[in-house]
Amino acid sequence: MSGFSLKKTMHALALAASAAAAMAALSLSARAQEAGRIVSIGGSVTEIVYALGDGDRLIARDQTSIYPREALELPDVGYIRRLSPEGVLSVNPDLVIALEGYGPPEAKEVLTSAGVPIVEIPEAYDGDGILTKIRETAKALGREAEGEKLAASVKADLEQAEAAAAKVENPARVLFVLALRDGRIMAAGGNSHAQAIIEMAGAENALSGFDGYKPVTDEAVLEAAPDVILMMDRGIDTDHDATDAALFALPAIAATPAGKNHALVRMGGQYLLGFGPRTAEAARDLSDRLAEFTAGGSN
Repeated sequence: MSGFSLKKTMHALALAASAAAAMAALSLSARAQEAGRIVSIGGSVTEIVYALGDGDRLIARDQTSIYPREALELPDVGYIRRLSPEGVLSVNPDLVIALEGYGPPEAKEVLTSAGVPIVEIPEAYDGDGILTKIRETAKALGREAEGEKLAASVKADLEQAEAAAAKVENPARVLFVLALRDGRIMAAGGNSHAQAIIEMAGAENALSGFDGYKPVTDEAVLEAAPDVILMMDRGIDTDHDATDAALFALPAIAATPAGKNHALVRMGGQYLLGFGPRTAEAARDLSDRLAEFTAGGSN
């Protein structure tokens, strides 16, 4: 084959591949628009689906999907990282939209083997990441135009929250306590949802030197010297008085500024750490709550 013929052949193959890709994209978009039996996995993804006006297309959700309240009326297929694949398949979905990190791997394999279309939405805990979640979820639903409108609105809200945080004159040192286990504190370090929302509220994470959530020593808590303790509100079944008493009875906590002032803020976990459409509102709320314990106010 001559060089000219080879070039023509390669060009034709490239055009054919491009056309095939375009047809596949159109087919995916068409299926997304037609999907009417959707399972949403991940609280922020579910919030976005409702914010886009597509809540009526959902037929099931995971345990982290607790907002808006209408979502609670949907069948529960398990915790995001411990899904029941049988539960998902039992509702006969034509699409699953899942937040990155869903599982376990065995559940993924069962759903994939069953031929269920799955769109995985990237997880993130910053403003740009929230906008990406919105756009990718909208794309999965075939609602790109609506997604851009929602992203623009949320972006403006995030920018306002960022501007307010920049004006905080006396940033609180905040210790995020995930749990108490046998008298030991499980707390948030860097590269975590907790640190991100603390900083978005114009405050500082009192702990550093590790990433994620880990048990910390009494010495680390004393050295952190937090002004405020931040915890998730785990619901109406929790005895907050008993939990608060247990927290402030810990010698390491009692010796900190937060312990001496009983400075504790509780907020709903999904609202606080979900990083979805309501995150800017959550950051402002947290900033206001922290200011109640911080001399000089917040802004």
